[in-house]
Amino acid sequence: MSLNDYVKFLTQQAVIRMDQPKEERRTKKLERRADRPPFSNHAFGMIPLGISLFLRRKPKKNIRRK
Repeated sequence: MSLNDYVKFLTQQAVIRMDQPKEERRTKKLERRADRPPFSNHAFGMIPLGISLFLRRKPKKNIRRK
């Protein structure tokens, strides 16, 4: 892909974006944000989930049967 092709593509994308109404751009942006995983999971994987589950664990009650 040459530089001219790349510039042409970027120009087309910019024109398409500018032609969209502001509300449509806003709704698409909010949809993308909703689909994104939390930053802690993205950066550290499953470790934050494991720690939170470990800390939320309720202590078991020792009930003796007679």
